[in-house]
Amino acid sequence: MKKSITKESKTLAALVIFGIAMGLLEAAVVVYLRQLYYPEGFTLPLKPASSTILLIESSRELATLVMLITAAKAVGENALQSFAYFLYMFGVFLKVFLDWPASILTWDVLFFVPVPWVSPVLAPIICSLTMIVFGITTVHLQQKGADIKIKGVDWALFISGAAVIFYSFVKDYVTFLMSEGLPINIWALAKNPNFQQLASQYVPAHYNWYLFFAGEILILIGMFHVFRYAQPES
Repeated sequence: MKKSITKESKTLAALVIFGIAMGLLEAAVVVYLRQLYYPEGFTLPLKPASSTILLIESSRELATLVMLITAAKAVGENALQSFAYFLYMFGVFLKVFLDWPASILTWDVLFFVPVPWVSPVLAPIICSLTMIVFGITTVHLQQKGADIKIKGVDWALFISGAAVIFYSFVKDYVTFLMSEGLPINIWALAKNPNFQQLASQYVPAHYNWYLFFAGEILILIGMFHVFRYAQPES
């Protein structure tokens, strides 16, 4: 047991370092972009950027996810553990990446795929902490011999909660794009001159916290249900 706990601790520590390094790397890229496009400080609306920059930025975000997934796959002993490690690293990465604004209620652009995700920084920080807790708890219980199973109802709760939170991030931009007859696709938008012009004038009105917390509650219920029946061996 001591050996497995030591291995677990070393793996989690190594992944923390990896997540922090990736978060700092991503933050550095954002600093460069904001110095170029927002030298006076970042605020919405988005400023026009070349289609090349938008395409590169979108590809960089996808590459980040691929790196996290492959790292999790490399250290996980099974599919569930790899999933837990991915959420853990992604949570650490988000926490480091987002600890830059003046206030946790400052609006920020989180991702660009498939459309811009926007929200106050507090929302993704809550998501990151939830992912970290789920990842650590899952790995810890598995290493102690617990039989953790994510049943169909649990997956339904997780996927539904994640979908609701995702919608809370993209809702304003999706509504905006649809009202203007623009495609819901950043790769198509990057080449659309109308998007650049309209986006430079658009500021989301408000963030739907009720929607966000509805999604978060669904995920927490799923976590409670999974861990409730995962009793470690004595």
